[in-house]
Amino acid sequence: MEDKEKKSLLEAILFLSGEPITFSLLKDVTEMPEIELKKLMDELISDYRDKNGGILIAEIANGYQMITNPAYALWLKKFKTSSASTKLSAPALETLAIIAYKQPIIKAEIEQLRSVNSDGVIKTLLDRRLIKIMGRKEAPGRPLLYGTTKEFLQYFGLKDLTELPTLKDIEREEAA
Repeated sequence: MEDKEKKSLLEAILFLSGEPITFSLLKDVTEMPEIELKKLMDELISDYRDKNGGILIAEIANGYQMITNPAYALWLKKFKTSSASTKLSAPALETLAIIAYKQPIIKAEIEQLRSVNSDGVIKTLLDRRLIKIMGRKEAPGRPLLYGTTKEFLQYFGLKDLTELPTLKDIEREEAA
């Protein structure tokens, strides 16, 4: 792999992480020699600084992280206060996974699988348009059926639901 490709790999790892990554973790993941990794990280930091764009790479908390350029802090602060958080809580992810794999599904079935009330989480997922009401189940009380949306696919970068990992894929991943 050429230096340009190695720097692109490091850039992708930093972008994906969203938080500081230690030098030792970068070394373990990339399997690069320490001297080469240090040289490439220094070049990457310099490249971003020289470009003077909206993103920088900085050494933070004994690691490396992609950060926004402090020159734009005023606008970013304004943006942050005007937009809702895009991160999902663990209960929201758990509920979303259940809906994605079992859809169409009613709230009682979700709650049976999670063993907790899911009213708030379902409301949040509906508000964020990651799930939708697909109709009503032909059962006493005619409960609402929930399923995922196009926004769900966009959020997770999926073409369609067939791209969701299977249970075998997940077990293989956990074993590795």
